[in-house]
Amino acid sequence: MATATMRKWGLMLLTAAMICSMFATIGARKTEAAALGYYHTSGSRILDEAGNPAIFNGLNWFGFETANYSPHGLWSYSLDSFMDQIKAHGYNLIRLPYSTQMFDAGSMPVSINATTNPDLIGLTPLQLMDRVVQEAGERGIQIILDRHRPDSGGQSELWYTAQYSEARWISDWVMLAEHYANNPTVIGADLHNEPHGTASWGTGDLATDWRLAAERAGNAILAANPNWLILVEGISSNVQGDSGSYWWGGNLRGVQNYPVRLNVANRVVYSPHDYGPGVASQTWFSDPSFPNNMPALWDSYWGYISKNNIAPILMGEFGGRGVDTTSAEGIWQNKLVDYIKDNDLYWTYWCLNPNSGDTGGLLLDDWQTWNAPKQAMLDRIIKPLNTVSVPSAPASLSATAGNAQVTLTWTASAGASSYNVKRAATSGGTYTTIATGVTGTTYTNTGLTNGTSYYYVVTAVNSAGESANSSQVSATPAATVTVPSAPTGLTAAASNAQVTLSWTASTGATSYNVKRSTVSGGTFTTIAAGVTGTTYTNTGLTNGTTYYYVVSAVNSAGESANSSAASATPAGSTTTTNSLVVQYKLTNANASDNQIYASFNIKNTGTTAVSLSNLKLRYYLTKDSSSASLSYWVDYAQVGTSAVSGVFGTISPAKTTADTYFELSFSSAAGSIAAGGQTGDIQVRIAKSDWTNFDESNDYSFDGTKSAYADWNKVTLYQNGTLVWGIEP
Repeated sequence: MATATMRKWGLMLLTAAMICSMFATIGARKTEAAALGYYHTSGSRILDEAGNPAIFNGLNWFGFETANYSPHGLWSYSLDSFMDQIKAHGYNLIRLPYSTQMFDAGSMPVSINATTNPDLIGLTPLQLMDRVVQEAGERGIQIILDRHRPDSGGQSELWYTAQYSEARWISDWVMLAEHYANNPTVIGADLHNEPHGTASWGTGDLATDWRLAAERAGNAILAANPNWLILVEGISSNVQGDSGSYWWGGNLRGVQNYPVRLNVANRVVYSPHDYGPGVASQTWFSDPSFPNNMPALWDSYWGYISKNNIAPILMGEFGGRGVDTTSAEGIWQNKLVDYIKDNDLYWTYWCLNPNSGDTGGLLLDDWQTWNAPKQAMLDRIIKPLNTVSVPSAPASLSATAGNAQVTLTWTASAGASSYNVKRAATSGGTYTTIATGVTGTTYTNTGLTNGTSYYYVVTAVNSAGESANSSQVSATPAATVTVPSAPTGLTAAASNAQVTLSWTASTGATSYNVKRSTVSGGTFTTIAAGVTGTTYTNTGLTNGTTYYYVVSAVNSAGESANSSAASATPAGSTTTTNSLVVQYKLTNANASDNQIYASFNIKNTGTTAVSLSNLKLRYYLTKDSSSASLSYWVDYAQVGTSAVSGVFGTISPAKTTADTYFELSFSSAAGSIAAGGQTGDIQVRIAKSDWTNFDESNDYSFDGTKSAYADWNKVTLYQNGTLVWGIEP
C-alpha cells in the first residue's frame, strides 16, 4: 500500500560485541523456524521441504520503508511484546516492507523507545532487521521481505527512479539473499510494491515491462539463494493485448500469456493487492450487483491463476477499517475473506499498524489493544498451526476498584487466543467463570456492590486448551467520585489584545471553568465553561488593561475552589526583527475526510541557537462539531516523536475560521535549533472521537495548495509566551 509517511547512536568495542552476539544468535537460533524450513510451489500450492502443504496466517508490519527505518510502534512498546501479540493471535508469517534508502550510508533508525527497547538503540537498519528476524524465528514466525519503495518518501511507479537505479534495486536484493541464506526464518522476496502508471506487462519494453524486470531480479536472487520464494505483484494497466485497469499491484492478467520465467523451477508466487471503497472509489463498488459481482472480477484479474493451477496466489495486501456487514467497506472486506477461504488462498493482511490512514490496523491506536472485530473476521481464514501448546497462566494480574465495578488487567500469555475471567466471594474460594473469550488483556466487571470484596483469577486459552489459574487479586468497589482539587500552576501570557492561560490538570476533573476580573481579588465572572484542555486563550481584550484570572475544576461531584489568581496586561504588537520562521505543507490535501494531516518545519535564520523547549506552535481550525472531542498523533518528528506533545485550546470568542487551536510544544529532549538550522519534519494528525469528517476548507491554518514546505504566517509561533511568527486569527 502507498502508506503515508507516518510519518516517521557507543564505543566501538561495545558495538562490535553487539553485532557479533547478534549474528551468533541468528546463526544458532533455528529451533522453531528450522522445523518449517524453506518452501517450493506445485501448481497452485506452496509446499514445505517434506512436501506437506504450507500453512500461513500472515500480516504486514510496516515502518522500515519510512524515514524511521524501523517498524512503527517501537516508539511505545518492546519488539518482544509485538512479536508475542502476533504469535498469540495465530499469525506465523510477516510481510516486512523496507526501502532502498534504508541501506544508504548514514540512514539510522529513529523513534525507538530507549526504555522499552534499550538493546535496539544504536543499531543500523540492517542490524535492526536482523533482530526482527531473530525475534520472529524464536517464535516460529517466518518473514517475507518486501521492497516497498526506493526512497523513504513515497511510492514509485517503476522499480527504479533517477536516484535509485535498477542495478541498486537488484544488488540490495542479492545482498539480502546472501545475508539470510542460512536462516530459514526468511523465506522469500516480494520484489517491488505495487508497480503502476507506466509499468507494463508483456510489452517487451526493458524500461517498463515489469514481468521482464521481475525475471532479472528473481534470477539474481535465486543465484545467491535458491531456496527463496519469489513474489511478483501485478501492475495497474498496460498489459499487452488487454485494456483492463485495476488496483496498483492488482492486475495480473498478463500471467495468462506472459508468465514469469525463473531459472529455478517452482519458486514463483503471484501476489496481488486488493482494496475496498475506504481506499478509493471504483466503478465495481457502485454496480447494482455489488458485492456479488466481486468474485468474477477477482477471478478475471488474479484469481484465475490459482483456479487454473498456474501458480500460487498470496494476497499480499488487503484490509480496511470497516468489517461490518452493512457498510460498503465491510461488505467488500467480508466478501473477499470468504473468497480467500473458498479458494484456499494464501494471504498477509494489511496491517498490524494502527497508523495506516486508509485501513487502520489489527492494533488499536494505543498500539497495544487488539482489534477484536477485525480478528473475528480473519478468524474465518486463520488456519490452526501445528506448534500450538497450552499457554502459560497470565502474569501480573491487577485489579482496580471503581464505582460498582472492578477493572482487571494482565500481561498477555504467549500463544493465548483468549482469556477466561473467574470470580469468588471469598479468598481462594470456589471460582465461577464470569467471562469467556476475552481477546484483550483487560476486563471490567460491572454491576457490583460497593463495599463488597471480590476475588479474581484469569486463565489463558487457545486451541490446545486452558492454562492454570493466574495468581489471585482482590478489590472492593466504592463510590469514590469527589470534587476535584483546584487547578495549580496557573500562568497568564499576554500578547496583542489577548491573554493565554495554562494550568496543571486536576485529578478527576472532566472540564474547567475560566473566570476573569479587572480588579485584583475582585469579583470573578465566568467567561468560559466546559473547557476540556488545560489551556485557554481569552481574545478581544483592551491593550493596556490588566486582567485577573482564576480557574476551577469540575466533575460530576461538583466544582472545585478557585485556583490562585494570575494576571496579565495585553499590549499592542511592536515591530521586531526575529529569526524564527514556520513552514507548512500538507501530506493529504483532502479537505473533507475524517483526519487533518499537517507537517511543520521551524527554521532559525538567526546567528544563535534557539531552545525548542521555549517554543509553542499553534495550528488553527474549526471542530465542525459541538460534542466530539479531539485527539492528535505525532506520527513522526525528526527531533524525536517522544519529545513533541500537544494540547487543544478553545478560542473565545470563536472566529468564523477558528474556534480551536492545536498547540505543539517541545520537551528539553528536543534540543535546540542551531543558527541557520531547522527542526526538520514534524508530522501530525488530528481526528474527532467519533471519526466524523472535518470541513478544512474554512479552517484558518489550512491551505490545500501547499504540497511542499513554504513559509506560512497562518500558523503562529511563540517564544517564551511572546508571538514571534505568524498572524493570529
